[in-house]
Amino acid sequence: MINLIPKEEKKKIIKVFYFKLVILFLITAGVSIFASCVAILPSYFLSSVKVNIVNKKLEMQNQEPVPLPEEQTLKVIADLNKKIDLIEHSPVSKFIVSQKVINAVILKKMSSIKITSITYENEQTKDKKINLGGTASSRESLLLFRQALEDSTAFKQVDLPISNFIKGSNIQFYLSLIPA
Repeated sequence: MINLIPKEEKKKIIKVFYFKLVILFLITAGVSIFASCVAILPSYFLSSVKVNIVNKKLEMQNQEPVPLPEEQTLKVIADLNKKIDLIEHSPVSKFIVSQKVINAVILKKMSSIKITSITYENEQTKDKKINLGGTASSRESLLLFRQALEDSTAFKQVDLPISNFIKGSNIQFYLSLIPA
C-alpha cells in the first residue's frame, strides 16, 4: 500500500491524536474525581453531624452539676483508704510469710518429700511459727529433711515430733519452724 499522505500532514494527524488523547485523559480524570466527591459527600455530612451532636452532649454534660456520692459509697472509699494505709504503713518487724521463707523450705526439700501445706501462726505472746505438713517416703528421708532445715540460716528452730516416726514408710509428718 502506497502512503499518499505528505509528511507534514502525518505530523499534524499525530499531533491531533495526542491532543485528543490528553483531552480524553483529563475528561476521564475529571469525571472520576467528581464521582468520588459525590460518593464521599454523604459520609462527610453524616460524620460532621455526629461530631456536632457529640459536642452538644459534651457541653450539656459539662454544664450539669456533678452529683455527690452516696453515703454507702463514701463508707466503701473510707474503708479502702484505711486498708491501703494499713498495708503501706505496716511495720517492717511484722511477721509475713514471704517468698524468702517458702523458697528456703522448697530448696531444702528432697524428691522423697511431698509438702502438702504451709501455714503460719502469728500470736503476740508467742514466737511466730510456720507449720509444714506433708508426706515422706521413709524415716531416713524425713530425718535428712529436718537436718537440712536445721542447718539453714533461715530458721532458728525446727521441731519434728517423735510421733511422726511411728510408721516406717509413707509417713504423714508435721514440722514447726521458727524463722530467724
